[in-house]
Amino acid sequence: MRVLVIEDDASIATNLYDYLESAGYEVDMATNGPAGLKLAVSQTWDAILLDLSLPGMDGLTLCRKLREENHRDTPVLMLTARDTLDDKLDGFDHGADDYLVKPFSLKEVGARLGALVKRYRGQVAETALCCADIRLDLKTLTVDRAGRPVKMPPKCLHLLRLLMQTPGRVIGHAELETEVWGEALPDSDTLRAHVYTLRRALTAQGERDPIETVHGLGYRFVADEDRAR
Repeated sequence: MRVLVIEDDASIATNLYDYLESAGYEVDMATNGPAGLKLAVSQTWDAILLDLSLPGMDGLTLCRKLREENHRDTPVLMLTARDTLDDKLDGFDHGADDYLVKPFSLKEVGARLGALVKRYRGQVAETALCCADIRLDLKTLTVDRAGRPVKMPPKCLHLLRLLMQTPGRVIGHAELETEVWGEALPDSDTLRAHVYTLRRALTAQGERDPIETVHGLGYRFVADEDRAR
């Protein structure tokens, strides 16, 4: 799971980084508001740990701007020394999902983070498919990659949905053709042409191609960690 830590206190940031990494998270960091917002909206995260008092842009403003971005519903755990009820309500009003007062236990951070991610994934599973930095909204039938809108024809969208539903599984040519075209099966070049178009759409900005050809069998959607194995 990928977590972004936005914290300007070097000691706290280092402790969070080391603890989360040892817990199996992939962690990236930012030490000021503008850099944190840029990272938050340009990549896909399972959760964000956000300090309230940041140089350049405070955490409340950052959280509000994050929520104003399309599809920016990533769980945010706000970290702050402010402990009044009004402070907490202000954080929630600006889009925070949870609020933890400093000083805090790293174990509590881990527990709250795990609960946020679990709840978020349960909600997202009903409305979207997410794999690596690609997100397919099942309600609006739109795709974005690392926040970049990706346009593609309806048939390609259908193919992507099939591949993302079971990442890592090889889906045969015949199964894909039947699912997308039904009884009006296309000739052998049609599927290949649509996969080519889908790949071009997903890699238009030089990104890695997430679709792997398994010669003689079909195609599969491959996340970075699967490809590495």
